[in-house]
Amino acid sequence: MAENKVLIVGGGFSGLTAAVEAAEAGSEVILVEKNPYLGGRVTQLNKYFWKLCPPNCGLEIQYKRIKNNGNVTIYTMAEVEKVAGTEGNFDVTIKTKPRFVNDKCTGCNKCAEACDVDRSNDFDFGMSKTKAAYLPHNQAFPLKYVIDAKACKGASCAKCVAACKYDAIHLDMKPETINVKVGAVVMATGWNPYDATRMDNLGFGKVQNVVTNMMMERLAAPNGPTAGKIVRPSDGKEVKNIAFVQCAGSRDENHLAHCSYICCLASIKQATYVRELYPDSKAKIFYIDMRTPGLYENRFYTKIKEDQNVSFLKGKVAKVEQGENGDVKITAEDIHGGGKITETFDMVVLATGMQPSTDSLKGAGITPTDDGFVDQATLPKGIYATGTLKTPVDVARSAQDATGVVMKSIQSLRRK
Repeated sequence: MAENKVLIVGGGFSGLTAAVEAAEAGSEVILVEKNPYLGGRVTQLNKYFWKLCPPNCGLEIQYKRIKNNGNVTIYTMAEVEKVAGTEGNFDVTIKTKPRFVNDKCTGCNKCAEACDVDRSNDFDFGMSKTKAAYLPHNQAFPLKYVIDAKACKGASCAKCVAACKYDAIHLDMKPETINVKVGAVVMATGWNPYDATRMDNLGFGKVQNVVTNMMMERLAAPNGPTAGKIVRPSDGKEVKNIAFVQCAGSRDENHLAHCSYICCLASIKQATYVRELYPDSKAKIFYIDMRTPGLYENRFYTKIKEDQNVSFLKGKVAKVEQGENGDVKITAEDIHGGGKITETFDMVVLATGMQPSTDSLKGAGITPTDDGFVDQATLPKGIYATGTLKTPVDVARSAQDATGVVMKSIQSLRRK
């Protein structure tokens, strides 16, 4: 029966919130996530702004709520292929990719120890490697290993199978198609960092030691590629002089026309990472307009400005070039000072914009607006979008919006 079932598409913070709130209100929940773990982008962060606490503060609570609730069915490494029907009676087709690891996995790491094949770690944006048999990250939920189908040698090797004492690894697993009936659908597929290689003048992929803001989060994170030590990718040098380039792809008709909301606050936050780690360090933020929406967020900005080793320059960056010995040279306009400046830094962080992830919307027959977001008013009855699918928002506002959307989905169920 579909009457009391809600489908949540996306297991990031919005999706998690929607799932636990709907389940605790008495609805049956089917949660679909394309990654092998839940938590989305939040799992890759070092700290939230403005309190600067680690993301697991919030995630572990949501994980516990889901784990203890029998009303939630989770499909990881899965995507919604099609949504058909009407409010109260949707037919949903879900496609799952093989994990090659079943629920008997205890997380003992023996498969990874036996594996001799390396893979680029996408969780760290390619800045580290794992074995083909790997745990996505140290606090992954579900706590279950994955075999990378592209990297694994398969049955010709099978060292991971021999190493597993629990019969948890089966390299003959196949993709599956699952059909379910639900009464309401909540789309919570989140966002992706804008592709920084598309901005030729900012040097990403061409100039050494130019990273994105999400890569910076991983560098600063204790479970990241450098165990929280902020060093340059090229030579491991401690970053004592760092620049942040705002609106890298945002507010630009050639890329993302919208303001991505979180970027200014994220760069301010990341400046504190460097300042706390290296007391003699300096940080410079190049911005067009400094936007810190919210009461406490603005206080956070005001506090950072009191640090004499953090400076702000209003002006668009024209060019990022390779300097000597791995340094990075920035040429930018100086609006307040007049003219143009050129300065050199140990490393440059591009505040890449927030691009909504709308791939899964196609299966539901939903067309996003020109800027890639979803206009809630255009969605069919019984289908709802939440979080960054509707507008750029931070974690707290994603959770608030998801809670409101769950109320709407429950109303959909009751109407039928």
